[in-house]
Parts: sequence; structure tokens; C-alpha cells
Amino acid sequence: MELPAISLKAIILVHWLLTVWGCMNYLFPASYAWGNFSILAVGIWAVVQRDSLDAIMMFLTGLLLTVLTDIIHVCVFYPSNDYLTDVKRFSIGMAIFSLLLKPASCYFVYQMYRERGGEYTFNIGLTCAGQDRSTYEPIDQQDASPQWPDPSKAAPHPY
Repeated sequence: MELPAISLKAIILVHWLLTVWGCMNYLFPASYAWGNFSILAVGIWAVVQRDSLDAIMMFLTGLLLTVLTDIIHVCVFYPSNDYLTDVKRFSIGMAIFSLLLKPASCYFVYQMYRERGGEYTFNIGLTCAGQDRSTYEPIDQQDASPQWPDPSKAAPHPY
């Protein structure tokens, strides 16, 4: 079964709205807002540069990291029942809803990463000794054409 194509703009808009609603009551510290809004800014970068694998990969990595940080924020800063007002319930509910949507968003962003030409495995730029050597150029062989023309051979006149 083929899943519907979801726009990156829609993912960013939904998470922006849920993050704004999650920050409504100052229940979470500033790190919750900074973490989520900065990753959404990277998502805007991924929208602007449609061909950039780095932008979409950084957005995907950031979404995965905010899943972890959101779990920590909700667990640590969840108030007791005595201090739960309706606004706090709404704010926490939206933060939890955003957290529940993030795995699906990560899946859709990963599909976009593959559509842009990304590999199935993540490459973070670390090199190792046994990698692909198809671009290896030996420097000890002299079979390449010389860079400058031979001065003994005169070029024919163009006229």
C-alpha cells in the first residue's frame, strides 16, 4: 500500500503550530522552544534548497533528536494533578501530540531524503580505509595527455 505524499511545508506547519501551542503556558523551559523551533528553521532551509541532501538530512536528524528531548521535557516537567489547569492540560496535550506525530514525520522526511537522491544508509561523513576507490587516480602513471602543447609542433594558421 502506497502512503500519500506529504509536503515538507505541511510537516513544518503542523509541528510549528503544535510547538507554539505546547509553549503557550510557560510550562516547559526555554530549551523546549529553542530545540523545536531551531529544528523547524532547518526544515525551512530544506524547503528552500530543494536539491540539498544536507538540509533534509539535518532536518531528519534534528527531528529524531527532538523526539528524545521532548520525551525528557514531558517526563521531567509534567505537573502534579493539583497544579493542572485547563490551559496547562491543553499545552501538555499539544506537546505530547507533537511528540506522537514526530515518528510519522520522520518517516515522511526520510522518504523525501531518498527522493532527493539520498542513500538507504545514513552517511555522516566519516571515512574508513576500506571505502570505494572508484575515484582513485594513481599519480605514478604518465599515460595522461600533457597539460601544455608541444612547442616543436606548430599549430596551423586559421586562415
